[in-house]
Amino acid sequence: MKEKLVVIGNGMAGARTVEEILARGGGERFEITMIGDEPYGNYNRILLSNVLNGAQEANEIFLNPLAWYTDNGVELIAGVRAAAIDRESRSVALADGQSIAYDQLIIATGSRPFVPRMEGLYTEEADSVMRSGVFVFRTIDDCSKIAGTAAKARKAAVIGGGLLGLEAARGLLRFGCEVHVIHLSTSLMENQLDATAGRILKATMQKMGVHVHLEKATTSILGDSEVTGLAFKDGTTLDCDMVVISCGITPNTEIAKACGLSVERGIVVTDAMQSVDDEKIWVVGECAQHRGRVYGLVAPLWDQGVVLADRLTARKPEAVYGGSKLATKLKVMGVELASMGVTGAQEDDDEEIVYSEPKTGIYKKLIIRNGQLIGAILLGDADRAGYLIQNFDRGNALPDERALMLFDIGEAPALGATMIEMPEAAQVCNCNGVTKGAIVKCVGNGARSLKMVMEQTRAGTGCGSCKKLVGEIVDWACDGQTEEDPSVHYYVPGVPLKKTELVEAIKAQSLKSVSAVFNALAEGREDAGSKMGLASLLRSLWGAQYEDERDARYINDRVHANIQKDRTFSVIPRIYGGITTADDLIKIGQVAKKYDVPMVKFTGGQRIDLLGIKKEDLPGVWQDLGMPSGHAYAKAFRTVKTCVGTDFCRYGLGDSTTLGITLEKRYQGLETPGKVKMATAGCPRNCSEAYVKDVGYVAIGDGKWEIYIGGAAGAHIRKGDLLAVVGSHEAAITLTDRFLQYYIENARYLERTYGFVERLGIAPLRALLVDDSEGLALQLEAALKIQLDAYVDPWEEALVNKNPNQFRSELRVVNA
Repeated sequence: MKEKLVVIGNGMAGARTVEEILARGGGERFEITMIGDEPYGNYNRILLSNVLNGAQEANEIFLNPLAWYTDNGVELIAGVRAAAIDRESRSVALADGQSIAYDQLIIATGSRPFVPRMEGLYTEEADSVMRSGVFVFRTIDDCSKIAGTAAKARKAAVIGGGLLGLEAARGLLRFGCEVHVIHLSTSLMENQLDATAGRILKATMQKMGVHVHLEKATTSILGDSEVTGLAFKDGTTLDCDMVVISCGITPNTEIAKACGLSVERGIVVTDAMQSVDDEKIWVVGECAQHRGRVYGLVAPLWDQGVVLADRLTARKPEAVYGGSKLATKLKVMGVELASMGVTGAQEDDDEEIVYSEPKTGIYKKLIIRNGQLIGAILLGDADRAGYLIQNFDRGNALPDERALMLFDIGEAPALGATMIEMPEAAQVCNCNGVTKGAIVKCVGNGARSLKMVMEQTRAGTGCGSCKKLVGEIVDWACDGQTEEDPSVHYYVPGVPLKKTELVEAIKAQSLKSVSAVFNALAEGREDAGSKMGLASLLRSLWGAQYEDERDARYINDRVHANIQKDRTFSVIPRIYGGITTADDLIKIGQVAKKYDVPMVKFTGGQRIDLLGIKKEDLPGVWQDLGMPSGHAYAKAFRTVKTCVGTDFCRYGLGDSTTLGITLEKRYQGLETPGKVKMATAGCPRNCSEAYVKDVGYVAIGDGKWEIYIGGAAGAHIRKGDLLAVVGSHEAAITLTDRFLQYYIENARYLERTYGFVERLGIAPLRALLVDDSEGLALQLEAALKIQLDAYVDPWEEALVNKNPNQFRSELRVVNA
């Protein structure tokens, strides 16, 4: 007969502990039942911010979907709360009246959001039901409720400036509302950062559009039927129409206290993770108190689960949990952060090593005591986090030149050189609890690329901050012989060369047509699927010298219009910056009537789309319009969306209209790996959605502009990264030239800027493009100018067709 093991709690700690039990053969010994009050499988709460900000779908953050429980012989009672424990009869009573007997019981009830006292928080009907417009941020359902309200909100307030509060603020930015963070302390994330780092993070957040209010104690939520604002202890108020509370957590200990277990802040446990009162009851996670401490980070919870599983399965009957040294590496508002141990000197002899770049948002600090690293902060640049965490955990001897610990320079002790010393049990991915040993084992089982390891272990798929370290371990485990992901190995599948090699060969052999490339580099074998990518690359390399071959183009590029599902086409004329004239509007209307255009539509980019035009009518439409092509059909620069700017808007801080028109005229027709959309915003209110464009420009006053790159607002949603702040339109254009050319030269075919920027990282791009760290600036600017100078409006083919059949719906034989 199997023993009955019941687990109260289906969160990250409880489910991970069950995974560890099963991995030790516990399925042969125990009949396992798990009780969870959410109607789902186990998911990664760390990634809820990604769900809220649109980076991931809710179904993408599940660690153990419902099918996993069935596959592993685990009974899951989901959506039902455990109400009481009867220690005498060894049973758990559920809220729906069921009673579940146990031989061994694990309490993994986790924690709930801490909600400070304030007036106006709850409904009049019940003092435990939050009023409409007020939310906590803890579950998938919370994300859905917050998103539904934020989509209609004008101004949102987040109470709490810790990690979850800032991530909630980041998610709210996605919905276009004005976001304010209210924090009681003197600086943000005071548990992980010192005051200086907190100030730098605050400045970085404000650049992103989040308003930060420190030393504010909220006393009441204002409004009757709807939220209208917050009132503070100092007598001030803040206007808002929704509130998210994220002020920390409170362990869920009520069920343990009610059955007589020792509870202080958490449920008191021994080093075996066993209740001090009952040898049949075990405790793991945020609800457990070990040696006076309660842990809120995931790494200690994984460690606790291992010890508990070793004990319960008798795999290691003497296993003990000795506590955890707290170290974490993550992203806050997209900014890299690593924090470990103490964050400020506590003894007279403690060493403090500090490096600070407030303008770029970079701050690094080490605390060393008696020759050992006892604490560190890395903000904005966490490349050395893996090396520092290793020294922090192991108490290694440190180099005399402390700068070598902060920067990968000279003879710095790189992590790869000491990888063999890194323990197999060392936590690499905090988000998903993946160790070095799990990665090495995955490589040994045949996964010899970073992508394969990430897919199979989930390492690096959370906040992404550990991805570099995961790659180093994979490379080390493969002895440097990693395999390329076949989907990106070659720039185009028909020519067996990576992009840099392909470009070098094209330039060296002066290959100016697609057929010439196939002849020289693919032994004459033409590949139809590679032609469009090669044509795009050659146009960007050669400009006016490119030798055009029409069979190398998509149908859209051959006829300079967007094909529709009924085989008709849409025509979008260029309307610079969304500014038009009465004469142009009249011409568009006349063309629509003359060619019986079935639909005339305003686009999201402030242009007018004529849909349903026959192929043979395209030249006539272009001639009658007498306007340039809007390139809405091409893998190229598309348009610049503008707001009203300073001429009429009472909030305008910069002339966004003039800048938008200048940019659009400059880059029209520019060939790029993927389509490129821009926007200019005359103030941070972001009416033109500049934060979520491939390149966005936001006026912040005093003639200054913020430049954001890598934004997206389609199927993929991403706020752009801040590249630089400049003082003129001319400076903005110079940096844009450099970015676009670097993107053209280094992106994969069809790779949008959001993927390109995320892949390379904003810090290296900022160094290359703004600081000119590699001396490429003038070269990039000159290379782009070649393309810009070669621009010819493709709609001029209305006058002279490139071939007789170009605009015929049906091909006909043409007599010589």
